[in-house]
Amino acid sequence: MSTQRDREISFGFGMVTAQHDPRDPRTDADLYADVLDLCVLAEELGFDSAWLSEHHFVDDGYMPSLLPVAAAIAARTTTLTVATGILVAPLHDPVRLAEDAATVDLLSRGRLLLGIGAGYRDEEFAGLGRSKEGLGAAMDHTLAVLRGAWGGGTVQGGPDAAPVSVHPKPFRPGGPPIWIGARTRAGIRRTARAADGLLAARVGPEEMAAQVSTFVDEVKAQGRDLSEVSVGVHCPVLAWPGDGAWDVVERHLHYSEWKYKDMAEPFGGRAAGPGAPPEPTAQVRARLRQGALVGTPEEVAAGVSAYADAAQGLDFHFIPRLYWPGMDPGVQREAMRVFAHDVMPAVH
Repeated sequence: MSTQRDREISFGFGMVTAQHDPRDPRTDADLYADVLDLCVLAEELGFDSAWLSEHHFVDDGYMPSLLPVAAAIAARTTTLTVATGILVAPLHDPVRLAEDAATVDLLSRGRLLLGIGAGYRDEEFAGLGRSKEGLGAAMDHTLAVLRGAWGGGTVQGGPDAAPVSVHPKPFRPGGPPIWIGARTRAGIRRTARAADGLLAARVGPEEMAAQVSTFVDEVKAQGRDLSEVSVGVHCPVLAWPGDGAWDVVERHLHYSEWKYKDMAEPFGGRAAGPGAPPEPTAQVRARLRQGALVGTPEEVAAGVSAYADAAQGLDFHFIPRLYWPGMDPGVQREAMRVFAHDVMPAVH
């Protein structure tokens, strides 16, 4: 097996959410237009992919509909892989998901990567009338329907649904690669058995290395070759010349992390209208610094290399969370340029 140094690392631009920080004067339409422009820039800068993230019923407009946005990005780009990281599979009818994904794959001429996960928010399942019971079985069913729909024969979306043959087929034979966002052993085992890639999140290099070790063992146990699978990770990133990186990003990282906690309120429990986070305490600031790669380009490149080592020779995709809700558009673009020009070559 090749070592990591023998392999090329792929870089993605993520995680694109179109969230509307209430301190941002732009409209939602402006933000979605900017999403497309940023993905065009990502392609021009040499990023390999752009990653979209799904949530529902969040008062800052967190992106709920990934595949329409993926289609729009595909229409504006020519080489960029458009990836969902992740689409909450149990919230979607699997046959309709297979049709929509095949359509985006056709529009992009094979540039869709379908990342899926089980989801966790009670509010989303309740609001869409879906059950949180048996999420593992729901994931298995979705995987079977997707593979079957993109191949030959018929598939059945649910126990009361008629068997159907899905057309048209995707551009890529067999359909887009499927990645799973997973961290439990059961989820990693499912990924090894039925998916093409494992997407890690909110982990440091050591925890990622442990997950990859489990994944490698499970892939081998399934009789699959390690060349058939990939691993990726996303984490907050801001590379900036000099010593001012935290001054540039802290406000936006704080908003993103605070919003994850704010959206965990029970269904309908938040006050009407989006709110701004409180000023971060010293303890909050310390916690933010623990989970992010923020510093000079050299420091960030060293951090990315540590993640690359954790991939243990598997094809590796690093996805810097460089999309920052509320960030000045010029600063946002400069952050992307610094990463592309000063970090990516250093990691290679």
